[in-house]
Amino acid sequence: MTTADLSKLHIDRSAPASGTPGPRRRWLRTLMIIVVIAAVFSFGWSRLGAPQAVEMATVTSAWPSQNYALLNASGYVVPQRNAALSSKAQGRLEWLGVLEGSKVKTNEIVARLESRDVRASLEQAAAQVNVARANLEQGQAELRDAEGNLRRSADLLAKQFISGSQHDTNVARLEKAKAVVSSSRASIASAEANRRVAEVAVEQTQIRAPFDGVVLTKNANVGDNITPFSSALNSKGAVVTIADMNTLEVEADVSESSIAKIKPEQPVEIQLDALPNLRLAGLVSRIVPTVDRSKATVLVKVRFVDRDPRILPDMSAKVAFLQQVVPADERKPVTAVQPAAVVERSGRKLVFVVTDNKVQAVDVTIGGKVGELVQVNGVKPGDRVVLNPGDKLKDGATVSLLKK
Repeated sequence: MTTADLSKLHIDRSAPASGTPGPRRRWLRTLMIIVVIAAVFSFGWSRLGAPQAVEMATVTSAWPSQNYALLNASGYVVPQRNAALSSKAQGRLEWLGVLEGSKVKTNEIVARLESRDVRASLEQAAAQVNVARANLEQGQAELRDAEGNLRRSADLLAKQFISGSQHDTNVARLEKAKAVVSSSRASIASAEANRRVAEVAVEQTQIRAPFDGVVLTKNANVGDNITPFSSALNSKGAVVTIADMNTLEVEADVSESSIAKIKPEQPVEIQLDALPNLRLAGLVSRIVPTVDRSKATVLVKVRFVDRDPRILPDMSAKVAFLQQVVPADERKPVTAVQPAAVVERSGRKLVFVVTDNKVQAVDVTIGGKVGELVQVNGVKPGDRVVLNPGDKLKDGATVSLLKK
């Protein structure tokens, strides 16, 4: 039996163990661990210092009258009384005394056509009146002479100093004188009528304002030919267009499905696009009893209760039809914000105002509802605030707008 060689099982501890890393490997492993730790630390630090993405809204001015609105409609400002001024006469415009925006009074002459021909006719008619009056005076003189002669003839006939035929001649002369006087008076009436016709023709060359108003447009210039119906080539019809600014009203189109909510004298609030910070009270003046088939709307005319000199015809307007008159203390705008911007922390009402991408916690007091908004005090219109701020949002935090 062969004896086993146990010397092969001896472990030589002076040689390096198999699989044990040397000094270089240990150094590389340590470096890798340091790199991983640095990367994790850098990522965590960047996450902690990154801006929080939030949704923002703007504080605005709201009108409490929104709480009383039944429906809204749009329309335009129009004058109830306006006129395009022209002339019944035809001729060349020789004088124009107004411009756009000029104020005119009732019967004020705003323009004048050439009138030399009709004025000559007027002078001729006036001369004919004078001729007729002179003929009347002559006829009246002859009448007085015929009456005296007839009285003398009657006395002489009674004394039989003249014949009856001579007396009859004197009677006929008197009747003729009376006829001449009557004819002269008729001639005067005719001549005066002709003079009035000539005066009307002259008056028609003067274009007057029919009422107090303001000139809206100027349609002709001095030298233009004016015709009553603008039928001639290169001629003008209306010289100017004027409107009575005291009769301005709003014409609004209301859906026929909502017309049952509107009645005459119903209170309304008018907002003009040109004057966005102005709200004017009004009343429903009348509802036009016809429907526009193409738009399925009914025309409602609204008159102004409150007036402003800046209101002009053809301004676009929005009309809110109200269920009641707005109280006097609710006729002014209030500061309002979306309810989601207000949070309560430690018994305080707060909003987070964003300035230069940093938030500031601002204490506010809450008022009543204004439509879908809520009245707040402590911020001002135009401020940007955070919507739905979470519990992690702190005063002074850096934020960015959430991209949707």
